[in-house]
Amino acid sequence: MTQKPPNRCRLVLIAPQSRDLDTLAAQIEQACAGGDVASLILPQFDMLEAEFQDLAERIVPPVQERGIAVVIAGAPRIAARSKADGIHVDGPHADLADAISRYQPTMMVGAGGARDRDRALELGELRPDYLFFGRFGYDSKPEPHPRNLALGRWWSEMIEIPCIVLAGSRIGSVVEVAQTGAEFVAASAAVFAEDADPQAAVAEINRLLDETVSARETPR
Repeated sequence: MTQKPPNRCRLVLIAPQSRDLDTLAAQIEQACAGGDVASLILPQFDMLEAEFQDLAERIVPPVQERGIAVVIAGAPRIAARSKADGIHVDGPHADLADAISRYQPTMMVGAGGARDRDRALELGELRPDYLFFGRFGYDSKPEPHPRNLALGRWWSEMIEIPCIVLAGSRIGSVVEVAQTGAEFVAASAAVFAEDADPQAAVAEINRLLDETVSARETPR
């Protein structure tokens, strides 16, 4: 039985690009053992369909057993075959509309590719389950991209659809995301870098997110 999710910005893990599937699976297992994780997004990157299918079938069941939702990015059919919880669409407006019509509400459908306000509103009109501000693999700098922070702050103040904002490669950068009011902060490099301890990184991220809530609620 999973614990009740905390009432604050929550962590979304983004699996890194890797051809060493054994190491990747072990890293994901360690990260998921580190504390509260809302979901794991598993991007296809440059994997062939059969290879990505194998990875999804290997990753999805054990992550779901921990009460963590798994979202497949880039391959709706593989998401359905692997019994994942959701699909992430980072493509044309028509692709998102098609995924929503085919898979909602059976599966959650999230949207990426919102690089400005107009595009975000256009995607939001389709009512995806969340909007993602950032790009997979583009979190190599210590701090979150200022544009993503600005979009996350604007979106969370204006729109009811939840948003996920990509953090930087520095663990402490999750605080900057949480301060925007975004419902979720995404982390990849901060957790899965070569010299990182995924379990310890997730534990530290959750500690920082808890502290952010405490600081906001403390009277001045």
